[in-house]
Amino acid sequence: LGFAGASPLSVSAMAPLLEKIAALELEIGRTQKNKATNAHLGQLRAKLCAARRELLAPSKAGGKKQAGFEVQRYGHSRVALIGFPSVGKSSLLTALTGVKSEAASYDFTTLTCIPGVINYNDCKIQLLDLPGIITGAAQGRGRGRQVIATARSADMIMMVLDATKDDSQRQLLTKELEDVGIRLNKTRPRMSVTRTKTGGLRYNATVPITVLSRETCYSILQTYKMFNVDVVLHEDASLDDFIDVLEEDGAAPRKYCRCVYVYNKIDMLSLAQADELARQPYSVVVSVYHNWNLDGLLERVWQELDLKRIYTKKHRLYPDFNDPLVMTAQRGDKTATVENAVAMLHKSLLDDFKAAMVWGSSVKASPQVCGLKHELQDEDVIQILKMTPAEKARRAHGKKTGTTLAGTNNVVDPKTVKERAPLKT
Repeated sequence: LGFAGASPLSVSAMAPLLEKIAALELEIGRTQKNKATNAHLGQLRAKLCAARRELLAPSKAGGKKQAGFEVQRYGHSRVALIGFPSVGKSSLLTALTGVKSEAASYDFTTLTCIPGVINYNDCKIQLLDLPGIITGAAQGRGRGRQVIATARSADMIMMVLDATKDDSQRQLLTKELEDVGIRLNKTRPRMSVTRTKTGGLRYNATVPITVLSRETCYSILQTYKMFNVDVVLHEDASLDDFIDVLEEDGAAPRKYCRCVYVYNKIDMLSLAQADELARQPYSVVVSVYHNWNLDGLLERVWQELDLKRIYTKKHRLYPDFNDPLVMTAQRGDKTATVENAVAMLHKSLLDDFKAAMVWGSSVKASPQVCGLKHELQDEDVIQILKMTPAEKARRAHGKKTGTTLAGTNNVVDPKTVKERAPLKT
């Protein structure tokens, strides 16, 4: 997906692929959508996905390496600014982080990635100002591959829009991101697709299905050359959802990312128009020029990131509220368990871990003794209890079984022990 160091496809190689993608999109648009055409539409969408994957994959031929945006990950979370040119991304970065980013009244003022850091609620959020993208960025126009590849590494996307224009800009940007496998404000479909050695297609659904029938799944799996598969559906998913699950093992797996739509320049709108935009889902209205609603934007970003601050406490001492452990919901195994918190302190503590005393909203009584799988909440306090040497030895050797002599650890073979004589009574 346009990573740094990948050689782009030549123009002669891209032309047939672009024509194939356009022909498939045209045929999908012309085909009527009903139960009889679901299988045919599934095959077309699978072929379209394969063509886009081939277009975005780096070429094997040699050539000059393509410059990318190498930005070191910093802080507890990363947010990327995505938008068309001249919508106020650089001004928003300067207003939120204080980093000076060049801003002017002409397009493409920013030509590279400029990072900044937001210090909010004892957390450090890295904000990336990316160059403006244009229509066709998914095919590589206007350095779109580098921009989108950097956006895939972000924990959240902040889509900056011009409030004075229509809603088509939002739809175009969403389409460009979906073409490269970024799904905004969506979760992974609740279904499982497991390869097997034999048995063909085994299809099962736990809910009523309207689109993904057995015949439709079979036709899509034939396109991917998957013949022995177990498919279990736990929700009424669409064709695209099924293809997204099939692409998880490929070179470009889908990324499910939170997104906040930031409408800038609301000072040029009426109060009723600004209120209508603010009531749309995942939307925030701001004016960078007048510094309007920037605090509300930071609060919304904090809610969507769902960062959890865990404070540590030593025995017989007060908790340390200055340097918390910050757990990001989008990283790792996406869980805020006691095990992950202990591993953030040091992995060697897991070997000596006995239990954890937790104060906060995640427990019914404070303190409460919890295990490794306990789910923590924001601003919880944790104290780690370590095992004694005797408990470590007991864990290493396991529970003793058999008969031992009184006062010793000598094990007696039960076969050699003489049976007691029965009672005379």
